[in-house]
Amino acid sequence: MGVICYMSKKDEHINRQLENLGNRLRAMRIAKGYTNYEQFAFEHDIPRAQYGRYENGQDLRFSSLLKVLKAMNVSLEEFFKDGFETEE
Repeated sequence: MGVICYMSKKDEHINRQLENLGNRLRAMRIAKGYTNYEQFAFEHDIPRAQYGRYENGQDLRFSSLLKVLKAMNVSLEEFFKDGFETEE
């Protein structure tokens, strides 16, 4: 017997935004010249598996996001200026 899971619109919005966050991290990493996320994480003392989860849209702590953005030399303002919609 399968389990049926219903997501509210709020949950769907959060999941979409986490996916956007992961996509933005990936795009910025690649723009910085890192084709391999593991190398980026290793060089910036970020656990590789953990960073991989961030790029895959899994939830992360704000302090972790700040650490990643510092490694990329990117401000919060610059990071969030593109690719994020506001909740309606």
